[in-house]
Amino acid sequence: MTARAFKGTTYKRCTCTDAATKKQLGPGCPKLKRSNGAWSSNHGSWSFQAELPKRHDGTRRTRRRHGFASQTDAQAELDKIAALIELGTGRGGAVLTSIGDLIENRLSAGEPFPSPEEVVKQLDQGATSLGEMPTVGEWLQSWVITRKKIREGTRIGYRSHIRHWLIPHLGHYRLDVLTVEHISRMFDAMAERNDTISAAKESDDPEIRKSVHGMRITGAATMQRYRATLRAALNAAIRAQKITFNPASYVELPSGRRPKALLWTPDRVERWRRTGQKPSRVMVWTPEQIGRFLDQAEGHPYYALFHLIAYRGLRRGEACGLPWWNIDLPNQSITISTALVQIGWQAEFGEPKSEASGRIIALDEATTLVLRRQKKHQNELRAAAGAAWVEHELVCTEPDGSPLHPAKLTDAFHAIADAAELPPVRLHDLRHGAATLMLAAGADLKVVQELLGHSTIAVTADTYSHVLPELARETAEAAASIVPRNRRRNRPTAA
Repeated sequence: MTARAFKGTTYKRCTCTDAATKKQLGPGCPKLKRSNGAWSSNHGSWSFQAELPKRHDGTRRTRRRHGFASQTDAQAELDKIAALIELGTGRGGAVLTSIGDLIENRLSAGEPFPSPEEVVKQLDQGATSLGEMPTVGEWLQSWVITRKKIREGTRIGYRSHIRHWLIPHLGHYRLDVLTVEHISRMFDAMAERNDTISAAKESDDPEIRKSVHGMRITGAATMQRYRATLRAALNAAIRAQKITFNPASYVELPSGRRPKALLWTPDRVERWRRTGQKPSRVMVWTPEQIGRFLDQAEGHPYYALFHLIAYRGLRRGEACGLPWWNIDLPNQSITISTALVQIGWQAEFGEPKSEASGRIIALDEATTLVLRRQKKHQNELRAAAGAAWVEHELVCTEPDGSPLHPAKLTDAFHAIADAAELPPVRLHDLRHGAATLMLAAGADLKVVQELLGHSTIAVTADTYSHVLPELARETAEAAASIVPRNRRRNRPTAA
């Protein structure tokens, strides 16, 4: 709605009633006008009718106000409404809806409208509630835009939660009336959807199974993440003194604890080959299996990154975004301060995942040698590309020097693992290889935490509590001696 589209009118009415029907005559009372057609000055009062911007749910709202002494007074109030709506022109539907809320609330309370200058100031500062109590949807949309110091990938996750469940189920409630029961009903709806999907997938009717093709169950951990998003937004509302209580903190959900990492022992591998079922979502290769993978990967253009992930525990983005200036080969160390993060499909350079992720990692002799060879190989690529080379000074790049997309590293990882006939793990689980080697060598959990860049030792302990005793039974040798390698010398490096 713009100022030109604004619909408002003034009219005169009274409280006279029809003798037969006992209904008010309103603007049809004959006493409202004189015989010459002019309005009577001593009968009835003036009113206005205004069509406000639509509500958040798209419904119309027409508002009237009565009791003005003159048409001029009624028109002056209508002009104020028109001026406020004019301020929303070009600022989007959410702002227009918020202005409509402001006008409606002030009319209901009988309070004067704020000046256009006051409203413009709030809009320019990014406000969407304009001093009124916002709805949950309005607050969530404002919060996700203005929240600072979060990774863009995290912000995208918040927006997904807000768009798919939080606004559709909770967005229409005023922020200060949101309750635990409201939120619980949203999670009940998630559970009901899960039941529907499960029942459909188990149906004998192919059409019913087809109706849920591609639909995924919302697991306990995902529900916990939805609640975490809502809880963070409501905590921000508490800090902004909008509310005093966070109902999301009191909603009971399944624990959603991360699955325990399990080792691919021979018995588990045999069962997987027989049934195709993984014992846990997070599986960890044994040192022997890590060696088989690296033997298969040796000579691949991305081998240096696979080696760094398996031996030194780098995350995928940390490996793809590792620059040469953060590598000190003489002193055998690397510094993690950047990451190439995949957001949707686009890959962007950013900071590591958390404050703990920024770290200095010591290098062993074998890893140092791998990096020296990689630097020599990259110099050869640079010379071959000539003027087409794009310098980013990264450890591993495309043949023209441009950054390697993280998804390509994942695809190559799975292809190599399949070729080596290894049980399935994710590329992220290859990073567990570094922890596996250190734990097998008797390293303290604190050392493993610092190597992997976990925020707390509790995360490390929780992840590897099942791996440690199995590794202790597997081997007690030092890390450098427990990785059997079938070294094939003089293998040509892939172009």
